[in-house]
Amino acid sequence: MISPANSAVDAVYRSDWGRIIATLIRSFGDFDVAEEAAQEAFAAALNQWPSEGVPSSPAAWIIQAAKHKAIDRLRRQSRFHEKVESYASEIGFTTEQPDPFTNEITDDRLRLIFTCCHPALAPEAQIALTLRTLCGLQTEEIARAFLVAPATMAQRLVRAKRKIRDAGIPYKVPDTAEIPTRLDAVLTVIYLVFNEGYASTQGAQLVRGDLCAEAIRLARIVRMLMAPLPPAEVTGLLALMLLHHSRRDARVSEKGDLIVLEEQDRSRWRRDEITEALALVRQALISPDAGSFSFQAAIAAEHCRARQAEATDWRQIVALYDRLQTLQPTPIVSLNRAVAVAMADGPQQGLALIDQIVAGGELDDYHLLPATRAELLRRSGLKREAAESYRRALALVTNDAERRFLEKRLIEVESGAPVV
Repeated sequence: MISPANSAVDAVYRSDWGRIIATLIRSFGDFDVAEEAAQEAFAAALNQWPSEGVPSSPAAWIIQAAKHKAIDRLRRQSRFHEKVESYASEIGFTTEQPDPFTNEITDDRLRLIFTCCHPALAPEAQIALTLRTLCGLQTEEIARAFLVAPATMAQRLVRAKRKIRDAGIPYKVPDTAEIPTRLDAVLTVIYLVFNEGYASTQGAQLVRGDLCAEAIRLARIVRMLMAPLPPAEVTGLLALMLLHHSRRDARVSEKGDLIVLEEQDRSRWRRDEITEALALVRQALISPDAGSFSFQAAIAAEHCRARQAEATDWRQIVALYDRLQTLQPTPIVSLNRAVAVAMADGPQQGLALIDQIVAGGELDDYHLLPATRAELLRRSGLKREAAESYRRALALVTNDAERRFLEKRLIEVESGAPVV
């Protein structure tokens, strides 16, 4: 059984890692120093909290411990001696602070994203570095998301941090004139942060509300920075995340099991967030620069407008996916469009499209491809073929809630349970 102290360490890691790292980078100006100091501080908490008790402000304790760990590390490097003395005089020696995250520190997370999304870094490095520093994902988890080997991802992260250090990339939100050149990367990273919270790549929890809320908060700040006329894609992204987030209470059962969209209790959807988002979708779509986030938001809006699953306008969703596919011709978009076609015209039509995606081979390691194929086979009454696809999906899935859902479906088709 996990002790209360260990649970507290895990909780602060999951909820505050990004803020802690951003604070340490602001203090010491080095990604490696910040990350290593934070890891040492968490290790110290695991050793000390079981005997000394959980501090009243766990995140503040971690920050102070990490700062002292960083100072100790820098003191061992003589060339940083003068900097260390100035850091030490500013930090003091208390281990408790009532509020470690002031407004200035809150802005550190936005600075961190813009630093990670500097155009000097390759796009895949921008995303990976943000997921590592802001979200606290392990290298293996990020590698899985990118479908590359962990060693490859580790090298990519090392090169990105070295590039930031060697190029002297500043840790700041750029001037207004510079923001548009980084906007696409920043929006992509914010959405990936949200997605990791919406459907965690690994672990027992399907939803990480802290990451979802953080991504929405960051999108609101970026939109405010672009006022009075924020680009449609900023508005579209905020709308998209609000629409998905509005369903959070209905997506998981009390036991932590996944509830698919058509089976959710829609009375539990957050109507206030839906109302705000629908207005944002209208704003985004009337703009000539409406892009992929805007059309994804429009698709999500169609789901949220339907008070019952049967009322969903699937033909309109297919039409929106047609527009999205011209803007973002990826196999993931094609897979989602295939589902919409299956709902509008029958599972056989969707299966034909999915088989084309399978033949392309680009999503061989993506568990939702065989999972989606299995679901359409199940609905077609082809239970033996469905079971084969469910087993393929189970070999690829890494989230426990999704695994339990797939196992349940596999049992249903193998036992001959009626298709619902």
